[in-house]
Amino acid sequence: MDEPVSAISMIEQDRQISATIAEAGPRLRNFIRKRVPDESDVEDLLQEVFFELVEAYRLLKPIDYVTGWLFTVARNRITDLFRKKKPETFADVALEGVDGELLPIEDLLASSDAGPEALYLRNAVFDELEIALSELPAEQREVFIAHEFEGRSFKELSAEIGVNVNTLLARKRYAVRHLRRRLQKMYNEITWK
Repeated sequence: MDEPVSAISMIEQDRQISATIAEAGPRLRNFIRKRVPDESDVEDLLQEVFFELVEAYRLLKPIDYVTGWLFTVARNRITDLFRKKKPETFADVALEGVDGELLPIEDLLASSDAGPEALYLRNAVFDELEIALSELPAEQREVFIAHEFEGRSFKELSAEIGVNVNTLLARKRYAVRHLRRRLQKMYNEITWK
């Protein structure tokens, strides 16, 4: 007895999908891994790409060059991932304590009403921050100050100064990295006293 046409096409689709995944999977994983630092994101993106492949087969969408199509889908999913990730804010920066635990930067700043020693320490941290900010290239410093201290959005800054939002995000990321290193040094000095 012959199988129904739909069952044959489903079996053939499954075979084609499996063959495509087996052939292109490792190259596709490496492609994503080179662009995405977090391994769990790599796996999620790979699964999303394969899901779209299955969906395309099931909906009988014509795909002329499957491997090229897979890499295009992967590139689009990577772009979507980075658009979704919120930029790192200074308040989110965590410093690693002596025992390896992560401490929010606010933990460096004692309350101003905790006595003269705490006030001195708080002022020292702000002085160090000011020095670290002055070490940054002007573009990075301006983006950091505008976003963190003035609360301005990247979109607003982009429109005002005519620089791409992604460029502004990169400038801020470099500023945060520099400030993190500088404040980590100070934190180490404070905790070793």
